[in-house]
Amino acid sequence: MSEKKTAGQEATASPEHDPSGEPSGLSESGLPGIEGPCRILITGAAGMLGSQVLMAVPDSIEALGTDMREAHGVDFIGVDLTDDDQVEALFREASPLHGVIHCAAYTAVDKAEEEPELAQAVNGDACGVLARAAAKAGIPIVVVSTDFVFDGKASEPYRPDDEPSPMSVYGRTKLSGEKQAIEAHPSGARIVRTQWLYGPRGGHFPGTMLKLAAERDHLMVVSDQTGSPTSTLELAPALWDVLLLGSAGIYHAACEGEASWYDLAVATIESSNNSDTQIDPCTTDEFPRPAPRPRYSVLDCSKLAELRGKTLSPWKEALLTYLGSDSE
Repeated sequence: MSEKKTAGQEATASPEHDPSGEPSGLSESGLPGIEGPCRILITGAAGMLGSQVLMAVPDSIEALGTDMREAHGVDFIGVDLTDDDQVEALFREASPLHGVIHCAAYTAVDKAEEEPELAQAVNGDACGVLARAAAKAGIPIVVVSTDFVFDGKASEPYRPDDEPSPMSVYGRTKLSGEKQAIEAHPSGARIVRTQWLYGPRGGHFPGTMLKLAAERDHLMVVSDQTGSPTSTLELAPALWDVLLLGSAGIYHAACEGEASWYDLAVATIESSNNSDTQIDPCTTDEFPRPAPRPRYSVLDCSKLAELRGKTLSPWKEALLTYLGSDSE
């Protein structure tokens, strides 16, 4: 990871608060007015998404990372984000802060079925803790959520205002996090739902396919679940735009187009040196998992595209960029 871009002189201005605790200085769109460069806290900074958010930090912004484990770019190690006192202490130590991008999450979808309390604490309660601290500080917070808040019964892309109906512990705990953040900080919480993430760091589906293709001649991959594979190289800049340009509310952020896991596997292997590996489709019923998956969870990202003036790249194009290939 490259060195973080730092701010030089830190801003000293801070918004006033009204008696309810909700900041009156928070603007309707974007960050509260500040006189100079600003500091942004990135949670989950050692993870697949958080580390890429650090890589994508805009000029004149100092990004401070926090995570439970040590890694490059992690300034605050071991802070329990489910603990109000520890988060308040973090905000004091990192002060002045001007925004938060909350990437930390419990992402073991199947294991969450066995550990619902832990998943709820990390995915749900931590969002409320951070949002309360952000509201008290008068700063916005971006909370990363998931397509798993939907049941997958739709036949067209889900809009941000569609009614959630999660089927798994993971989906229910992520929805809890959304609700807690909005309740704690209605004028400053920006929820960004995304899906099918992969990127330069961390474990993910394309990486698993490449590994398996190097070891096996034949693979079976589920073909009856449809979503939008999304590169962290595309998502990270979008999260910064939501923080810096957006207003409170729910956004959807995914690469353009739709694919099955089978489609993604084929595209990944065809773009590698393992093109001789045979890949055959199978059904979800043939590959059962502990946590139910939405069969169709494509996200309508038009609200985000309007904010940014552009969409995220088509998923095949983004995949080729990630794989370091310019082939057609």
